[in-house]
Amino acid sequence: MLVTLLAEGHLLLEDVPGVGKTSLAKALARSIDISFGRIQFTPDLLPSDVVGLTVWNRTDSSFEFRPGPIFNGIVLGDEINRASPKTQSALLEAMAEEQATVDGTTYHLSSPFMVIATQNPIEYEGTYPLPESQLDRFLMRISIGYPTSAGELEILSTHGRGSTLDAIEPVVSSAEVLDMIAAVRNAHVSKEVAAYLVDLADATRRHPSLALGMSPRATLAWQRAARAYAALAGRSFVMPDDVKALAHHVLGHRLLLTPEAELQGRSTADAVDDVLRTVPTPAWSGR
Repeated sequence: MLVTLLAEGHLLLEDVPGVGKTSLAKALARSIDISFGRIQFTPDLLPSDVVGLTVWNRTDSSFEFRPGPIFNGIVLGDEINRASPKTQSALLEAMAEEQATVDGTTYHLSSPFMVIATQNPIEYEGTYPLPESQLDRFLMRISIGYPTSAGELEILSTHGRGSTLDAIEPVVSSAEVLDMIAAVRNAHVSKEVAAYLVDLADATRRHPSLALGMSPRATLAWQRAARAYAALAGRSFVMPDDVKALAHHVLGHRLLLTPEAELQGRSTADAVDDVLRTVPTPAWSGR
């Protein structure tokens, strides 16, 4: 999640109910001194419920804009695939351009700005699958998974008497996060690592199991994520291993299998593994 935040991206949490997706998003928001908004997506949710609306103010006989929850630093979108395509498109503009248009007027969002969306991959009734154009706006997709036995015992011990979220205090300010983002932007990407990213992207476009490979936007996103990953590791430069470490999280939701590959039981993870195995890792010089 920190990689996504510092890479100025958005995160898709996809997992079964009850594993802590919403709690994780809330914990991140509480650890930063930044505004937090939550949107519970439902089929009857309107775009105005996301971005806000213009209302008539009787006091001064004028229209005034009342911003929606999207005008927060960190926005949690619960069960995003339950919203209609029209409502999803309103969120798409905010994610892509960090602005929202209401009644012909464009309003800029706060900075830093991050959307954390959740969805359940096993329930399809009453859902609207996210189109590829919107999936591509998420920098990464991650799954939390079930905890280990030891981890679940600790959950029972620490959360058995109620939520512990209220005990979380901010440890950084939004200004400090912006300083971190600036440092991430300056992380060095050598010519060898940049060429490696391009070779990986090209390999996805030529892979026989993939009907849709990486877009140039995906390559840029992967580079931003690798910069953030390197910075969190205490380095000012990106290594090929940084690129590899993020491959499945950055690519999994952007690739599309061919019908033949689906019939064979293959997954996008298999294709990513193929690409990482077949594209030679560069002899990294660090310059």
